[in-house]
Amino acid sequence: MNAVIHPLAEISQRARQVLIQELGVTDAIRFLNQFQAGSGDYTREREPLFKGETVKSIAAAIRAQRPNQA
Repeated sequence: MNAVIHPLAEISQRARQVLIQELGVTDAIRFLNQFQAGSGDYTREREPLFKGETVKSIAAAIRAQRPNQA
């Protein structure tokens, strides 16, 4: 089985065309604007940010901030 690997520029162009076709120009742009290159080094920053936390404690904190869901 041989997979064809297309250049990233080609894939990006095709993806934009599909988004515009399916969502329209305005909504496609709004969608794409969500994905911006950030700055910083999350790998380095997360250690002090989440020091002493567990996945359970972080999830509990998120749940505590949500409005009551009936």
